[in-house]
Amino acid sequence: MQAETRLLTPETEHIAYAAMMLAQGRLVAMPTETVYGLAGDARNPSAVARIFEAKGRPSFNPLIVHAPDLATAAEIGVFHDEALRLATAFWPGAMTLVVPLREGSGIAPLVTAGLDSVAIRVPAHPVAQDLLYAFGGVVAAPSANPSGRISPTTAQHVAEGLDGKLAVILDAGPCMVGVESTIIGWQGDYPVMLRPGGIPAEAIEACLDTTLTLPAANPDRPAAPGMLSSHYAPRASVRLNANEARDGEFLIGFGEVAGDVTLSASGDLTEAASKLFELLHRADNTGKQIAIAPIPVRGLGMAINDRLSRAAAPRP
Repeated sequence: MQAETRLLTPETEHIAYAAMMLAQGRLVAMPTETVYGLAGDARNPSAVARIFEAKGRPSFNPLIVHAPDLATAAEIGVFHDEALRLATAFWPGAMTLVVPLREGSGIAPLVTAGLDSVAIRVPAHPVAQDLLYAFGGVVAAPSANPSGRISPTTAQHVAEGLDGKLAVILDAGPCMVGVESTIIGWQGDYPVMLRPGGIPAEAIEACLDTTLTLPAANPDRPAAPGMLSSHYAPRASVRLNANEARDGEFLIGFGEVAGDVTLSASGDLTEAASKLFELLHRADNTGKQIAIAPIPVRGLGMAINDRLSRAAAPRP
């Protein structure tokens, strides 16, 4: 456990300090366009172990490796034609690709949870990019929150959950996308969506000129991060598809369902995704049970409903 967590703004000297902490095997919370990530040197087994310890994350749950560019990512994973097509179209951005682990990559075995594949992303956030280039390596970076809890979209969310367990939080304000990356893998020759996220399925299908499938999840051995049945969970219970609040509930609205707060009064799914975790944090802090209005399952609504269904799932 770290003795002190420094909350720093992302000036050049602070990014250099954060990069130095990574090089020393310490942990850094970095902003990305999706959520804040808890970053550690992906080639340092001790640093990776500290990520699992800080989060209380089960060791069978793999981590996403963040690289500054495709060339660096290709030193870690083996990219076939479809993977290259997606990387070229959507990186930097909110997409993670699960590809075969390249022999000699040096990635700590705990990152991949013993699998022969690796999940890789090139983030678009300029602070994440600056940190990765300053560090000169790749980082493993799950969301910067206690395992299974609501993902952090502000530096304050990170501090509330992990203060004292990491060296630095780089505060670059709220995350713009607000839900984690879309994860794409392959079963045989067929692309599969392992986790809906910040890039809608429709855009990916158009790029590949094919239809994505959703494989059955194995909760005992997830093929990618974010596939546990209970995840992204507040302390309070969550009721979905609510058109009004019951006694003792805090209602998060959408569209025509106004609620105590709303993800988007106009029914804009991009706005809803960007506000989802912030409003879940706010609702959880009221001490009430949480009810959430129906969200259509199209575009980013697929990712929103995925997060909500896991937040509402029975707790282990």
